[in-house]
Amino acid sequence: MARFKKRSLEKGGVPIAPMIDVVFLLLIYFMVSSTLERQEADLSFQLPGTVAQQEPLDLPDEQIIEIRPDGQVVVNEYHYDQPDALQLRELAAMLSRFREASDANRVEAIVTIAPASCVAHAQIVKVMDACSLAEIQAVNFALGDDF
Repeated sequence: MARFKKRSLEKGGVPIAPMIDVVFLLLIYFMVSSTLERQEADLSFQLPGTVAQQEPLDLPDEQIIEIRPDGQVVVNEYHYDQPDALQLRELAAMLSRFREASDANRVEAIVTIAPASCVAHAQIVKVMDACSLAEIQAVNFALGDDF
């Protein structure tokens, strides 16, 4: 009779130590990636807009528009439009914003036009048209220097 060798049967199982390590790593990952506070992007807020003053300010609100001998229109050392433009749209847009800010502060928007002595009258009329487009009614004239 032949004798058979006993084979050692290996019991199948799942190693528990590496599984516990993986579970702890996943736990730490989810704890770090989730936050308990709301993110800034989730907070709702409104940016401030134009707010009307309750009382009028005592500050004069005036812009001085220089017209240089070459016809260039300058306000606060910033050049607006080209001298040969048919309409001064950039200047009119700036004056509209100026008037809206003055209205919000309850002060009158005043514009002083200071042309150089050799400027063509057509350029002065263009600046006056830009003031009219911006609905500015208080327009003054000053003797401009030859810049």
